[in-house]
Amino acid sequence: MKEIRVAIFEDNSSLREGLFNLLEASNGFTCVGAFAHCEHAIENIEDTRPDVILMDIEMPVVSGIEAVKKLREKFPGIKILMETIFEDDDKIFQSICNGAQGYILKNTPPDEILDSIKDIYEGGAPMSPVIASKVLGIFRYNLSGNTNDSFNLSIREKEILKCLVEGMSYKMIAATCFISPDTVNGHIKNIYRKLEVHSKSEAVVKAIKGKMV
Repeated sequence: MKEIRVAIFEDNSSLREGLFNLLEASNGFTCVGAFAHCEHAIENIEDTRPDVILMDIEMPVVSGIEAVKKLREKFPGIKILMETIFEDDDKIFQSICNGAQGYILKNTPPDEILDSIKDIYEGGAPMSPVIASKVLGIFRYNLSGNTNDSFNLSIREKEILKCLVEGMSYKMIAATCFISPDTVNGHIKNIYRKLEVHSKSEAVVKAIKGKMV
């Protein structure tokens, strides 16, 4: 089984070391880089080529939110999991809009951190319960936009889009909809094309802003 390659951006040295040791001691994971800031994030990722980035939201010089946007533009295939001690609605919203695909708190137990990394690697959108509650609140009360615009999505595409919004992985969507993962992938490509987006996070934001689910 392929090891999941993880890069860490964390300015707190003890936390950074703890995450590094956790990954290196766990089967199926390897830490390819642990960085104290995001000033050279593009170069860092070009050198290490991780599958998943674990990103602290509060970073010196360049914030995690700014780094996410730059990294998503340069490396659209790499998954980004945000980590923070804060439950700030605005920062959560900005991170998701910039392309973060998951969001956990720093006090998340080690085994749950590993589960979240594996989940995001497999196509899920992991969030700590308190963060998930915040996100639902943000979308429910603060977002506005065109409503009930279906973008000519089929019934099946709307069903799969709803699954994406709920944070399901491709495998979970396939099991829920009784179709193959390859069929799910085909539908998602069509959804991206119709919504004119390039990632799951963009599709989720657009779907909820447009009240399509």
